[in-house]
Amino acid sequence: MKIKKYITDPFLEKRIVNYDKWLSKGQISASSKVIPVSESLSAKQWVLPTEQVMEILTNANSVAVQDCECRTHYKRCDKPLEVCFLLNKVGDKFVSIGKARHVSLIEVTDILKKANENGLIHLALYMPDHEIFALCSCCSCCCHELQIVKLTERKELMVHSEYAAVTNAETCIHCGECVDRCFFDARVLNDKQMEYDLEACLGCGLCVKVCPVDATTMILRETKTD
Repeated sequence: MKIKKYITDPFLEKRIVNYDKWLSKGQISASSKVIPVSESLSAKQWVLPTEQVMEILTNANSVAVQDCECRTHYKRCDKPLEVCFLLNKVGDKFVSIGKARHVSLIEVTDILKKANENGLIHLALYMPDHEIFALCSCCSCCCHELQIVKLTERKELMVHSEYAAVTNAETCIHCGECVDRCFFDARVLNDKQMEYDLEACLGCGLCVKVCPVDATTMILRETKTD
């Protein structure tokens, strides 16, 4: 029997209590969803717009940006702060009280590029009876979503993207660059050999950009072979 792990950090505890309440009432099926970085997808794989951050933001009536609440709270790294997008009414509300500012799609593109360069993972956040209300670019050391999943091992709270990162074993040089970028321990170095667990991959795509020999690519999970 698996032992339930508890959180003692009040910042995280507040969120996990809300998530459990919403889940028990059937108001949400998950707290967040992984969105792969657009640079990791080839032209042929650009066919699922719901997986693209830019597509989601382009379809929003309005987009605002604010400093990351988690990194502002924990201050554990020097990753960019102003990377959290708020959509539509939520964004407009935060702008009206001076906690966010509206941004154009041109600036959105620049912010996302900077987030990707800094190895941040894109998460779409949900609230009860709402569509996506926020798109955040998150780090593993501060993000409340990623911390909750890692500390409690409750991966059901986070929905993986429809993509997975697959590495060609014949071209991989086992340099470890992708291992350092993997938030979900899907990649490890064992005796200087990179080992990959497809089931552990949540499909963020951050590993693809750092591969020096282009051995890793993104595929639709439906197209993977056994």
